[in-house]
Amino acid sequence: MEKGTPALGWAARDESGLLSPYSFSRRARKDEDVTIKVLFCGICHTDLHIAKNEWGNALYPIVPGHEIVGVVTDVGPGVKSFKVGDTVGVGYFVDSCRSCGTCSKGYENYCSTLVLTSNGVDYDGATTQGGFSDVLVVNQDYVLRVPESLSLAGAAPLLCAGVTVYSPMMQYGLNAPGKHLGVVGLGGLGHMAVKFGKAFGMTVTVISSSPRKREEALERLGADAFLVSQDAEQMKAAAGTMDGIIDTVSAGHPLVPLLELMKPMGQMVVVGAPSEPLALPAYAIIGGGKRLARNGVGSVRDCQAMLDFAGKHGITADVEVVKMDYVNTAVERLEKNDVRYRFVIDVAGSQLGAAA
Repeated sequence: MEKGTPALGWAARDESGLLSPYSFSRRARKDEDVTIKVLFCGICHTDLHIAKNEWGNALYPIVPGHEIVGVVTDVGPGVKSFKVGDTVGVGYFVDSCRSCGTCSKGYENYCSTLVLTSNGVDYDGATTQGGFSDVLVVNQDYVLRVPESLSLAGAAPLLCAGVTVYSPMMQYGLNAPGKHLGVVGLGGLGHMAVKFGKAFGMTVTVISSSPRKREEALERLGADAFLVSQDAEQMKAAAGTMDGIIDTVSAGHPLVPLLELMKPMGQMVVVGAPSEPLALPAYAIIGGGKRLARNGVGSVRDCQAMLDFAGKHGITADVEVVKMDYVNTAVERLEKNDVRYRFVIDVAGSQLGAAA
């Protein structure tokens, strides 16, 4: 029987979320598995929530990380889609049941038994460990091809932040040239929504709680307008002007003032993941027939389409690349939103160390 692949990573052991070196073993490679040397891995707010058990579902020890770019080092005999040397990506999940209604329609990201890349339970009962590690073993059907034109560090956050905004924009028609898109928040998700919106040919307004990011949004990211949500006069002047809104904020915030910005029949999609419930009075969506949806990353099909689109238009995340021994500091800074706009770990260039 083939042995599992030895792996080194950094894991959280308790609700402090503190990460430290961790030795473990990946599963034995199956016929349709791809073995991947991890090169870069983004740090997402979800990693922070999970490591600190803020959602109450932590399976310690946890190796976070689901925005992964690497190179194929081995393939099983049944692998037809990839070969050794290919540059590939792995996102938020690594398997699904493949037989339920959502899977059969190509929406495996909503499978009720989805296997998450990190802090999930595989079908053999093992806890999954993520990309804050040197090696992954993943079924070929859940591996993505990364365009050669993209920088690898900048491409890593596309595997979660990128597809999380791209997918609902495509699904709800928020990709039509000339339409007016509002983007709430200018963090890891928000700056990707601005980039995709402009690549689609849309008019893009960034909505932020303070004027601090005005210059960044308008001059560097190319947004068409900037709106301060705390400014009642600005909000009133912009009421009823937007076809849709992508809300990327991961902290609690009021939805009603944002819904008022949309035209009748406007579509708002919440892609952030606040820990506390968001209030939605019925009147806020009844008037004007406005619609509110939630989006959970995207399917494998969505993710590959997003990567191909990003490759064609030269879209990557704006990142700060760090080594693994900086990861705890990076997480502390992420909690304070002190990053522009995504931390990415240079896993291959780091000394991962041995478990204590």
